[in-house]
Parts: sequence; C-alpha cells; structure tokens
Amino acid sequence: MIDLRVEESGLWVVTLNRPDKANALTAGMLEELVDISKRADDARGLILTGAGKVFSAGADLDEAAAGLATSPLWEQLSAAIAALPCLTVAALNGTLAGGANGMALACDLRISVPSAKVFYPVMKLGYLPQPSDARRMSALIGPARTKLILAGGQKILAQQAYDFGLIDQIVEPLDLLPTARSLMTDSLTAKPEIAQRILEMCQES
Repeated sequence: MIDLRVEESGLWVVTLNRPDKANALTAGMLEELVDISKRADDARGLILTGAGKVFSAGADLDEAAAGLATSPLWEQLSAAIAALPCLTVAALNGTLAGGANGMALACDLRISVPSAKVFYPVMKLGYLPQPSDARRMSALIGPARTKLILAGGQKILAQQAYDFGLIDQIVEPLDLLPTARSLMTDSLTAKPEIAQRILEMCQES
C-alpha cells in the first residue's frame, strides 16, 4: 500500500496507495513510511504523494480506535522526513486530514490541487496532535491560525491554505507531479553538500 520509485537521478517518489480507503494509514503503512524515510539519506530529492483523489484521511478508523491515533509512529515519521538532507515536497493530490498532516508539515514544500482541504480534528476526536505537528504548523501560519485548525476544527480549503502559507502552490491535478518534479530540478543536479547546506541555511534564525 506504499509504492516507492527510486529513479536514476536520485529522486525518490513515495505514493500512498490505498485509494479505496482514502489512503487511510495503518500501522503497517506507517512503519513502512518510517523505514523508507530513514533509508532515504542518499536520496537527492523526495516527493510524497497519494493515489486517487485524497492524499490521506489520516489514521485508519479501526486501527485508530485500537490505539494507532496516539502511536509514536506518527512522530517518528515526521522526524525522519524532517531530518532528510535533500529537498522534500508533499504533492497533495487531494484532502489532507488528521495525523497525515504531520508528514506534509515535515516536508520542505507543499503543493496541492485546487479541490484539496486541510483539517486536523483532534479536539473533536479527543486526541492531542503530535507535538511537532503543532509546532511546525504554527511556524508556518502563526499560532492563531493553527488554533483555528486544531482547536476550532475548521476545514481549510486549498486557496485559504495557500493564503495562510500552509500550501506553497496550487496546481491542476494533471500538473501536480510535473510541478513537483520541476521543483526538484536544481536539487537533483546540484552537489549534494550544496543542496543540503542551502536547506540548512533556510532553517537558521
């Protein structure tokens, strides 16, 4: 349910492939994503996307009720993605919900189709968000807008997410992966140490 394509250029394309269940994530899928992210140290770039019309509905409902909603796997995944030395792009082919926000927030860039929505209904469901999710979201869009999503339970449309700064670019569905690939062009041809240092400099205060 997780597809990985490693290209000669050094680009890794990771696809959530459970479209019949809105790419809802099981523990097994999360473990595989963590493993891929930890193995991607030599990747020159990484694109994370989904199959079908939803990026991910978050945790599989049955497994969430059995404890997956509070599993440390979510934090392990976002930490592994954030630690990668290459450029990472979340190509959101549709709605981004619940704990799946963490992997997108951990990426360097987020692009989205116009129909996507972003929501994270932890308050309603009685869970805490992963700590890094709240921090990363607040760093991108500010505390008040983060509270709008996490505490107010609001669904944010793609255009509003773009206006907030949560999404960096909105593109038509057919242009999603080509745009993600185009954002990788310079990173794939640069010296790895230069690409890594530029990304590090962008994080420095």
